Amino acid sequence: MPTAVVTGANSGIGHAFAIILINEGYKVYAVDKDHGHGLQNLSSEATTHVLDVASVESIKNFKNVLGDEAIDLLLNIAGVASGPDKDGLYTTNIDILQRTFAVNTFGPMLLTQELLPNILRSSKPKIGIVSSRVGSIGDNSSGGHYAYRASKAAVNSIGKSLANDLKEQGVIVTLLHPGFVRTNILPAESMPPEAVEADEAAIKLWENIVSKKELEDTGKFWHREGYELPW
Repeated sequence: MPTAVVTGANSGIGHAFAIILINEGYKVYAVDKDHGHGLQNLSSEATTHVLDVASVESIKNFKNVLGDEAIDLLLNIAGVASGPDKDGLYTTNIDILQRTFAVNTFGPMLLTQELLPNILRSSKPKIGIVSSRVGSIGDNSSGGHYAYRASKAAVNSIGKSLANDLKEQGVIVTLLHPGFVRTNILPAESMPPEAVEADEAAIKLWENIVSKKELEDTGKFWHREGYELPW
């Protein structure tokens, strides 16, 4: 039975991905900062654990829970955003910048770093990082979202470096754009009409990318529909 770790699994895309992986026959570690209803609902089918990806201590505690267990798939999904009104040119501030980077950028890097011995014990290891198209510098035509855009551009850079550093060890790294998704990361009024439910985003990311991509595809930035995005 393969083993997966899914962050941000209390709600949204992380929760939907945990359910997909359970149904695909994975042993799932479903983790989140809060052990809310989403994790409680998974507890009969997955191993749930409190993990704050912005906390080095919390990351190390989770590593102790895993011990030497092999991890076949690490999905870095946990994320935060402050919305366009608070994260604009005249409104973003040091607290928003630090919190956004701590979760969206530093979290995936530090968790991957800590769990790397477990990942390398797998025969076909994969790392997925949920990014966003707004992190594409080449695709930025509207500005705004300063902390969020920058945090996703930075995590794209981290993912690309991970792919290069780990390719010879057989690790497949994918950067994932789920599109606009109706989750609690932003208020409902901030969502455009084309926003989809978390289940749809997770299924497409799984079917089109995470389950399909091989080592020759490592280090690329993918739209949920399966096509590559510009950096």
